[in-house]
Amino acid sequence: MLYLLLFVLCILLFIFGMTIIRFGLFNISAEKLRDWLITLTSSPLKGMVTGTLITALLQSSTAVMVITIGLISARIMTFPQSIGIILGTNIGTTFKTELITFNIDAIIVPLAVCGACLILFKNRKTRSIGMLLFGIASVFTAMKGFELLAHPLTSMSLIHQFILSLNNNIFLSLLTGTVITSIIQSSTAMTGIAMGFLTAGLLKLDAGIAIMLGANIGTCITAIIASIGGGKESRMAAFAHVWLNVFGVLVFIPLIPFLSENANLLAKYKDVQLAHISVIFNVATSVMVLPFATKFGEMIVYLHGKK
Repeated sequence: MLYLLLFVLCILLFIFGMTIIRFGLFNISAEKLRDWLITLTSSPLKGMVTGTLITALLQSSTAVMVITIGLISARIMTFPQSIGIILGTNIGTTFKTELITFNIDAIIVPLAVCGACLILFKNRKTRSIGMLLFGIASVFTAMKGFELLAHPLTSMSLIHQFILSLNNNIFLSLLTGTVITSIIQSSTAMTGIAMGFLTAGLLKLDAGIAIMLGANIGTCITAIIASIGGGKESRMAAFAHVWLNVFGVLVFIPLIPFLSENANLLAKYKDVQLAHISVIFNVATSVMVLPFATKFGEMIVYLHGKK
């Protein structure tokens, strides 16, 4: 029970770290983000590039979606303008997944101490840099926790049986990634948990890929909640995010065995392989939809444009 509690604390620490990083980056560049979203969305391609860059800066596709839906609700942006941004958020969010594969164990404590000291300064930019450093230290500490707690957790018979079930059932892995991500509201945290079990040798790569795919669907729930009461166009933007990820997952499910068998061509370690496959999934999904962005928007209008 103690190990389970520690694991939950690691999840909370991971989400806290990602939130602090987002706040720090947002404080540094908040004035420019809104202008970029509004002015650089004249075409789906420009919108995708803009969405990618802003999501990479904020370290959260959910945050960018909520901001976008807020702008649509305020009638500052239209639904067609949001299509490119939605495509870009999926690409930008992979920066986080790649970030957590780096090994910075030796400097976690100095980062945390330095970040904590800078947060105490009155200067806004200095304080924001401190939040960024402290957030990074928190995320990597949580990742280390996932890895260390993987073996003790599987000593519990219930969790051991569940992990075995995931390894033998792709659709259960997909459902697990979707449900847990919708609860903890972070696809990166869910992918990070899968990485921890992969590193410990307890989870097969194909199950990890399925969990990552499910996490991309689960992360859409926040956008749907944010669109409630925001009007028809806000609702369509939220559902466009859902359909984009559902479409991508349906395309990639048959490819899981191929990706798993050839993952050693991407990287040596399983967790890094999963991070790279996450990039492939998100980039490929957005690039496949980009040439049909207008038709995709028309489909969303047809399906969800009615009251």
